[in-house]
Amino acid sequence: MPTRSAKKREKLWVVRAGDGKTVGDIVKCAGEDSKAIEEGRVFVGKQRVARADVPVEVGSEIRIGPPTEQGEPVKILARTEGLIAVEKRAGMPTVPDHVGTSHSLVALVAEELKRPVSDLRVTSRLDREVSGVVIFALGEAAEKKLIEARNAGNYQRRYLALAWAEHRLPDEGVWGGSIGLGHDARHRAVDGPEAKPAATKFRVVGRAGAHATLLVVEPITGRTHQIRVHASHAGAPLVGDRDYGGPTRLTLENGGVLATSRIELHALRVSVPDLTAEAPVPAEMDEIWKSLGGDPSAWEKARA
Repeated sequence: MPTRSAKKREKLWVVRAGDGKTVGDIVKCAGEDSKAIEEGRVFVGKQRVARADVPVEVGSEIRIGPPTEQGEPVKILARTEGLIAVEKRAGMPTVPDHVGTSHSLVALVAEELKRPVSDLRVTSRLDREVSGVVIFALGEAAEKKLIEARNAGNYQRRYLALAWAEHRLPDEGVWGGSIGLGHDARHRAVDGPEAKPAATKFRVVGRAGAHATLLVVEPITGRTHQIRVHASHAGAPLVGDRDYGGPTRLTLENGGVLATSRIELHALRVSVPDLTAEAPVPAEMDEIWKSLGGDPSAWEKARA
């Protein structure tokens, strides 16, 4: 019995008697391409399956993610013998998610390099709706060097963040609240259960109106959702970050309404031994900032 989610165009099939005995049978019955399995788009319940002969039972829920839409090719920003820095677009997962594998950044980079995904080591991740620089290690030796660089404080990350501040933030400072679990497994909170020390440096590079504040943010530690959680806790949630209280629609001084399609957070620059990479300011972030009356020179201040 097929149903379809409009939001992600994901197909859900509840197995009936006579539909078939294997995942391959159900994929065919659902009218989907058999390649969906090898592309990592097919799940039995919450478990991704990699083979067509995996058995199913009456009542099993089979989810089939949509095929990857053709988009722009992966943009390589910098490369050394053991490292590659690429630009991640907002809306793209860094690693495979519940929709499938082929649309993830790591899979697209592997395809671009003509190498198996297993060759690429993910040393840091950006949330799905965050853009910017992501560095992959090509092999175990390169991965080890990056881990050593991180432990020695030689893994530097600089982000741009457009915050909607409830009060005027100081020109610079450090957010230091420990970060633990939030109200569910997907979220985090300052001083939540199992909290670990966290620290985030911030510097204001522009202000527009009573609330819009453009920040350069440099995480000292690397906790899940760290920048987003710290900014929200400081009364300055990021524009577009509905999970942590950020607005998704902004009212302009002329009465117009501006909507954002993403979290306005961008990994501008990453620097590790032997490699530094910078990703251009996203067009949407630039447009929103200018529409709010922000000074375009703030981008140069952010790079300094």
